[in-house]
Amino acid sequence: TPDCPTAQVADFQVTAEYDDITAIRELAEKSDVLTYEFENVNADAIDEVRSLSAAPQGTDLLRVTQDRVNEKQFINDHGTPTAPWKAVNSVEELDAALGEIHYPAVLKTRSGGYDGHGQTVLKSGADLEKVRARADRGGGFPPSILEGFVDFAFEASILVAGNGKDYVTFPIVRNEHRNNILHMTIAPAEVSEDVAKEAHELALRLAQGFELAGILAIELFVTKDERVIVNELAPRPHNSGHYTIEACSFDQFDAHIRGIAGWPLEQPELLKPAVMVNVLGQHVAPTRALIAEHPEWNMHDYCKAEVRHDRKMGHITVLTDDTRQTVADLERTGCWDDLK
Repeated sequence: TPDCPTAQVADFQVTAEYDDITAIRELAEKSDVLTYEFENVNADAIDEVRSLSAAPQGTDLLRVTQDRVNEKQFINDHGTPTAPWKAVNSVEELDAALGEIHYPAVLKTRSGGYDGHGQTVLKSGADLEKVRARADRGGGFPPSILEGFVDFAFEASILVAGNGKDYVTFPIVRNEHRNNILHMTIAPAEVSEDVAKEAHELALRLAQGFELAGILAIELFVTKDERVIVNELAPRPHNSGHYTIEACSFDQFDAHIRGIAGWPLEQPELLKPAVMVNVLGQHVAPTRALIAEHPEWNMHDYCKAEVRHDRKMGHITVLTDDTRQTVADLERTGCWDDLK
């Protein structure tokens, strides 16, 4: 949109739909390098304009991460576990897949959707019948994937950056979601050396598989018996990586730019533990009212024109020697009471 945050700092702006090839060509003609920070960009359109501008990330990364079946297959093909899954294209195929994966499970569209959109939790045959009824009413059955539930201890993520030949990882972090939206990230996650090592190694395997240029976020489940399971991939700077701006020797945005430029990458260092908490629309007023009382808060305002409930409007990062105490202090402010 004309008043989006990046428009406020960009040298120029092209306002159009993401699949508008004419607009993408115009952007390519004006740019030395094209990069994307959003999965749902038209991969064919990027391929069409690669003669006009460099696109170091390529489109293989997009084509894999835009389709949840392709994504799961890629992850598994590179020796990395996921939840059990089946591609399903009809209610009949869904019924058969549930016979293998069993309840509870989650039905997701193969493409599109974020923050829980395009997902249906199936806990019993009654939920299956609701899906059947919706399809019979004309709602259809889009190409989908059925995933088994993972009995995880907590959710986590790890960032990996590459320049096409060398790859580095950031620390594994712990994530807390509320209402299917990331609420808080704690860096580093309190995990064993084995879990941290496994997260690091799987991130490198996937980066090498993509010949990654830029940054890749890998969302994880960590189980009670310390298995690390990949949930999904995001080929871009990630909400759970915003803590790196203050807490690391260089941040995820630095790493992304260095990666797509083909520059050398140093192993990032965590300078201090940190807690990052999102500021949604309903949290703007209470956090602004308290900011003067909290000099330890590093507040980032995304300068979005319209404040809406549950819309990510910014985030706060706190550097700390005691992440548990900081989490308690943030919750005690009452700013996020609506998410309890």
